[in-house]
Amino acid sequence: MNGSDVWMETEYLDLSLSKGRIYPFFKRIMDILMVSIAVILLLPIFLLISVLVKITSKGPIIYKHKRVGKNGKEIYLYKFRTMVSDADNFDKYFTKEELEKFRENYKLENDPRITKLGKILRRTSLDELPQLFNILKGDMALIGPRPVVEEELEYFKEKKELILSILPGLTGWWACNGRSCRTYDDRVKLEAYYVKNMSLKLDIKCFFKTIITVIKKEGAK
Repeated sequence: MNGSDVWMETEYLDLSLSKGRIYPFFKRIMDILMVSIAVILLLPIFLLISVLVKITSKGPIIYKHKRVGKNGKEIYLYKFRTMVSDADNFDKYFTKEELEKFRENYKLENDPRITKLGKILRRTSLDELPQLFNILKGDMALIGPRPVVEEELEYFKEKKELILSILPGLTGWWACNGRSCRTYDDRVKLEAYYVKNMSLKLDIKCFFKTIITVIKKEGAK
C-alpha cells in the first residue's frame, strides 16, 4: 500500500456529528449558505460562459443529463454544454473501437464530440458550475459521491445501496483524489469510504483538496 492510499484505512472519530441529526442539518444549511454566496459572486462568470457557449456552437447553453440521486431518485444534472448538440448520436462520432471503450468507462479520452470551448470548460471544471443550482434544489450536496447514470450502478455491486443512501455531491472523495485517473473500482471504494466516514472534518478536508485539484487540473478530462 502506498502513501496516497493510507486514507482508505483511516477512521474518523467525530461520530457525534456524522451519525446524529446535527451533522446532516448543519451540512444542508452550510450548503445553502455557501452556494448562495457563490452564485452571487460567480454571476459574471455564468453570464460570460453562457454567451460563449451560445456563440461558439449550436444548441442549448445548459445540458441536462439524467442521473441517479439519493435512494435511486431520478435527477437531472445541470452542466454548461461542452459537446455538439447531437452528441447522443454515437454512430456519427465514434468508431466501433471508441464506442466499445466508451461503454466500458462512460468516458473517452479525446472525445470527438467535445467542442473547443468545451475542452477548456472541462479542464477547468467550469462546466460543473450550473450544478450549484442542483444543490439549491436539494437534489445534490456540495460534497458527496458523484452522481452516476443508471447503467453505472452495476459497478457498485454490494456497495450500491450504501453509496445511494446520501445526496450525490458537486465534489467528493473520488473527485478530489484522482478523479478520471482512477479505475472504476477505485472510484467505488473512494465513494463508499466517504459515506462510511462522512463528517465535518472529512468535508473540510475534501473541500480544500478539491480546490487544489481544480487548480492543478488533476483528473479533469
